[in-house]
Amino acid sequence: MDWYFIFPTVSTTFIVISAVLVAIGWGLIIKGKRAAHKIVMIWAAVAAVIFFIIYSSRTIFIGNTSWGGPDELKPYYQVFLIFHIVLATVAAVFGITTLTLGLKEKYSKHRKWGRVTSIIWFFTAITGVAVYTLLYLLYPGGHTQPVWKVIFGM
Repeated sequence: MDWYFIFPTVSTTFIVISAVLVAIGWGLIIKGKRAAHKIVMIWAAVAAVIFFIIYSSRTIFIGNTSWGGPDELKPYYQVFLIFHIVLATVAAVFGITTLTLGLKEKYSKHRKWGRVTSIIWFFTAITGVAVYTLLYLLYPGGHTQPVWKVIFGM
């Protein structure tokens, strides 16, 4: 097993952990356990940040993985990947907003944002696992250049 496989496996694991913690946190708040909800949701955010650090580091220093599947599936994969990236970006912004509202004790707005954010987060995690499965399990591809090499022309 090499770094090209280890980093995506670990980062995908952290986004799944984050989504599971969000689901647990949702269940806790439904039961009225605010203190436990807060702790679990902060840990969900920590798992998401760890995912982002690993993903960004891999992109910058190692590079991403190119599509390795059949050419006829590539356009479908690319559309799916774009959908996932947009969804992940929206989820991150919504997540930061929801977490901030909760920490500022603006519970009415936090509650409204949280419902939507959780659903988006779940779809982001599911599509992220699908991307991982396509790129690393079903159709392992080649590796692109690290971003720093592309920028500096090395």
